[in-house]
Parts: sequence; C-alpha cells; structure tokens
Amino acid sequence: MARRPARLGGKLLSIRKALGLSQNGILRRLGLEDELTQAEWSAYERSVRVPSLPVLLLIAELAGVWMDVLVNDELDLPNKLPASPKSEGVRKKPATRTTSKSSSLTSTKKSR
Repeated sequence: MARRPARLGGKLLSIRKALGLSQNGILRRLGLEDELTQAEWSAYERSVRVPSLPVLLLIAELAGVWMDVLVNDELDLPNKLPASPKSEGVRKKPATRTTSKSSSLTSTKKSR
C-alpha cells in the first residue's frame, strides 16, 4: 500500500490562508478553475484526496517551495509565504566512475 503524506492537507490549507485566498481563489490563481472544483480543493485540504503531480508542482511554485516540502512530512513550510528566494535543495553528487581491482591490478602488472 502506498503511503500518503499525512501533513499535505494542512500545508495546502496554510498556503491558501497565507496568500489570503478562498478555495475558489486559489484555483483561479493556479489557473485551475476550469479543471478543479472547490469541493475537490476542499478534499485536498482535508487529506481525503491527494493532488496530481502537475497540481502539486503549481502549488509549490505559487508558494515558492520545492515539491518535497509539500509531501515530506518531516519538512515544515517556511514562515513567510510565498517564500523568496526559493530553496535550491540538495544537489545530487555526480556519479563517479569506478574500476574493479582486478582490472587495476592487470594494468599495473602489464606496465611493469
């Protein structure tokens, strides 16, 4: 069974209130008034439903946070919304090329 973010609904409610928007107002601000209803947004805030990834991305961009801040229950929203500047997150280290010991030893023996 897939885990659902327990705090997502509360975070969506906090974002909407911090922006001073009604449920219909946030849908208009996100450009989703023709795609989602106020009842669907309400279900997101009550954690009855989880928004799709594209909708989460729009919300994160509006709030000035990375999507992981929305879905990771261990992360809190910043005190000021929308956040500016947006967090850069942790960059993934580039993969390093490794060689096996046997090929290194073979190369060493050949060079002697």
